[in-house]
Amino acid sequence: MMTGVLEDYEVTPDEKRKWRGDQIVKTFLSKERVDIAEDFGEECRENLELSPCKEIFSNCGKVLHDYLSGASFLDYQNSMYFDRFLQWKMLERQPITKDTFRQYRVLGKGGFGEVCACQKQILEKVNSRFVVSLAYAYETKDALCLVLTIMNGGDLKFHTYNMGTPGFEKDRVQFYAAQICCGLDHLHKESIVYRDLKPENILLDDNGHIRISDLGLAIKVPEGELIRGRVGTVGYMAPEVVNNEKYAMSPDWWGLGCLIYEMTAGRSPFRARKERLLTKDPKQRLGCLADAAADVKLQPFFKKINFKRLEAGIVEPPFVPDPRAVYCKDVLDIEQFSTVKGVNLDQTDNDFYSKFTTGSVSIPWQNEMIETECFRDLNVFGPQGTRPPDLDWSQPPEPPRRSLLDRIFRRHHPEVPISHSRVQSSSVNSVDSMSNSAP
Repeated sequence: MMTGVLEDYEVTPDEKRKWRGDQIVKTFLSKERVDIAEDFGEECRENLELSPCKEIFSNCGKVLHDYLSGASFLDYQNSMYFDRFLQWKMLERQPITKDTFRQYRVLGKGGFGEVCACQKQILEKVNSRFVVSLAYAYETKDALCLVLTIMNGGDLKFHTYNMGTPGFEKDRVQFYAAQICCGLDHLHKESIVYRDLKPENILLDDNGHIRISDLGLAIKVPEGELIRGRVGTVGYMAPEVVNNEKYAMSPDWWGLGCLIYEMTAGRSPFRARKERLLTKDPKQRLGCLADAAADVKLQPFFKKINFKRLEAGIVEPPFVPDPRAVYCKDVLDIEQFSTVKGVNLDQTDNDFYSKFTTGSVSIPWQNEMIETECFRDLNVFGPQGTRPPDLDWSQPPEPPRRSLLDRIFRRHHPEVPISHSRVQSSSVNSVDSMSNSAP
């Protein structure tokens, strides 16, 4: 409970932070709660009076983590709650095939399907609410499939040019730019440079929040090194990319500048032949200095943005897509997927292919279970918090349900006895029933 309260404090608006901090001290750091409070209670009170900043309770969080990782964690491992956790992990690791999903319509077509190997490896490393998440990876007879976050709100290019006068109001530009900045920051912290920032690759979800998509050109930059590569989209490529010079993260901050210009002016920059950049040296460019994204976030342009609340997902978007509208091309206007031919696969490709089918990705899968309320519906215990039958190891497991074919066979051949092998672990039984109940 205290961990959640400390997280809430960090995203509390400035004008309410002192009141919130006083409530935390009174509830958790009083003299009666001496287990972790005696060293921090008075110190936190004094700091709240001086300046109620976000970092006041950071030491408390560290002490709480150390405390819970001791005897408390051992108690948890011996409880029914840990047994339930193991059931969920087993359900998470169930095999994934194309039959797990229902296909509705084509939303769009990318031009770099052949680089899915690099894209999958990068998506697995990134967990950001501002970057499209990889939820599942599986294979069919003739394809490798990535299941990504559904983004029903269309892309920034569609909204910039097809929703009235080209361009957005200032508050909407600031909001989208701030979320893109956070997404780039999360990628860069993993040493990943995106290299293809453009309106088509920024997607909106149902609530109006954006995510960076299509990581087909993203690449990991080795520590302490620079890379080279003339890739991207004409009109959004940084000078160092066009000139085939070495770079690190600078092309992404260039791309963000191009996006801000286009969202504001309603047209892409550098369309005329003589339009030129004032500062071509990436070392002098905003975002390319030592403080990187932190330097960008401190700019007056983002003065009204509370980045802590933004990263927590509790800032209301200035625009919410109409759930009845379809913000993409008509299905008949989308080109057919191309078939790549003449690609020679080496041993590295074969090694990757053999490891491709990883099934569910933990954090996106867990978020899906919470958002679809499967976790709430299935995570039940006995009366008054007692151990439920499926976690009672003293009871024999229930026999598995008979299949439809089994029941039909019994109806036509009632004299033939059919025995069912019993599942040894009731934990596995429970997971199977949970899997059948989940959408």
